[in-house]
Amino acid sequence: MAPRTADEFTDAELAELSSEFEDLPPGKIIQWAVDQFAPNLSLSASMTDAVLIDMAVKVFPAIEVVFIDTGYHFPETLETVERVRRHYGLNLRMMTVAPHDEELWVIDPENCCSAVKVGQLDRALTGKEAWMSGLRRAESEIRAEAPIIARDLRGLVKLNPLANWSDLDVKGYITDHGVPYNPLLDQGYPSIGCMPCTRPIAEGEDPRSGRWAGRDKSECGLHLM
Repeated sequence: MAPRTADEFTDAELAELSSEFEDLPPGKIIQWAVDQFAPNLSLSASMTDAVLIDMAVKVFPAIEVVFIDTGYHFPETLETVERVRRHYGLNLRMMTVAPHDEELWVIDPENCCSAVKVGQLDRALTGKEAWMSGLRRAESEIRAEAPIIARDLRGLVKLNPLANWSDLDVKGYITDHGVPYNPLLDQGYPSIGCMPCTRPIAEGEDPRSGRWAGRDKSECGLHLM
């Protein structure tokens, strides 16, 4: 398929591609995205692990990896960013949020994510045609129907190459390929966000139950399609 821009794909075509991609390994999906959209393609990383990064740099070593430094991350997460950057020689774009006079997560917890995370991702994706994330259906019920490829609210093509991977798939890949990961994963944090709004989970709890615990919230808004 010859390269096309995001707006040249119809929603029906993207839905058909998403169905076809269900049977492809992530590397093939990433290769398709690179062939179609590079260099106007980014990978958004939370630095929980570097599985998708490991796959992407094997296909396209110069891929832009975006990390949003909210100012509220765990020290372990920021250490993981630097470790992953060095390990892969990443083309890393750090989106840094300017300090606020008052802590947003305290004075406006419901809108903190949109002000801090979503706004920075919007900036990072300006001029792009497509982006990728490590979102997986196994992470939560709200993600259970996530497509492998679709159009996001910006009109860009969004790809989730690992959408149909299980937790065991991820752990196996990390072990087999020596992939760096956030040490908080070994301390009861299966889903890692900002420090004030993330807690470890108890055995049997939903993997994302430690995010925004006690609030009627399960997504920060980065992955709304």
